[in-house]
Amino acid sequence: MIENNSRIVKKKKRVLKKRFKILFPFLIVIIAIASYSMYLHSKADSAISESHDDINRDKSDLREEYVDPKFDSVSILLMGIDSSEKRGSDDEARTDALMVATLNKDEKSVKLLSIPRDSYVYVPEVGYETKINHAHAYGGPRATIETVENLLNIPIDYYIRVNFEAFMDVVDAVDGITIDVPYELQEQDSKDNADAIHLYPGVQKLNGEEALALARTRKKDSDVERGKRQQEIMKALADRTLSVSSILKYDDVIDAIGANLKTNMTFSEMKSFFGYLTNGTNMDIETLNIDGEDYKPGSTYYWQLDERSLAQTVNILEEHLELPVTDYGYDFAEEDETNEETTY
Repeated sequence: MIENNSRIVKKKKRVLKKRFKILFPFLIVIIAIASYSMYLHSKADSAISESHDDINRDKSDLREEYVDPKFDSVSILLMGIDSSEKRGSDDEARTDALMVATLNKDEKSVKLLSIPRDSYVYVPEVGYETKINHAHAYGGPRATIETVENLLNIPIDYYIRVNFEAFMDVVDAVDGITIDVPYELQEQDSKDNADAIHLYPGVQKLNGEEALALARTRKKDSDVERGKRQQEIMKALADRTLSVSSILKYDDVIDAIGANLKTNMTFSEMKSFFGYLTNGTNMDIETLNIDGEDYKPGSTYYWQLDERSLAQTVNILEEHLELPVTDYGYDFAEEDETNEETTY
């Protein structure tokens, strides 16, 4: 009896030992992932804290109450600034890319509006109309926010400002982005070397310098088409950054962003946007643009925004933010029905 019990004990030990050998690698992986996640969390928190700048603005004047992205639909102004040693510091630079993202808390969806850099708008900071990309050079993020709010009549809750260095470094950190280049182009690089970047049409993988060249070029089309390309590049970069293959590159991504980012978001607020991810890899992003036409009252070229298109875009953003919809006197629903009938 004692011998049988001894055999049973030994057998159980062998089974436990075997199970331990099988489970041990998984335990190591779980511990490694947990440790890496904690490290990234701490590093990201530190990077965002160092980049934080509330620009002495507690909330938008167009908000009656403070908003919390955990519970409210909010907006973010994305500013890509054209800064370099030749062009001056970040605070003196003009915006080379300007986008408004609205995030709906119920749908977990994003609408991304690109505003052409040459748009002829009123800039409150200086009190007259000029190109919208000048606003940042006049008064930094705050002046740009006030200009966009005056144009769209919607609150801008948050802003994110990055320079070219951050954009290129992030693209390189995730080993490039895949995108469809619409036509052959030769563009200067980030050091202003003429025709240093040469791209051919077609779907291809671009590094940071190449992606920047594609985002900047407008030699063969308009500022509006340029804005559409920038939207596609942003979507491609978001998809790539959120892909499984990029998880282990987040350390480099944080390094790339850290020194070249300014935002009024806290790390806690930024984490609230993780819920907008769908299927763990992609974000539900719809792109918007405002129609317009060339405008040259003197020696300077501008882009004159179409009032009807602007009004319709504002209504879309207001509805997405769950705000009262402004009546501009246009019957957009009737126009949409007419367009659908014509298309049919």
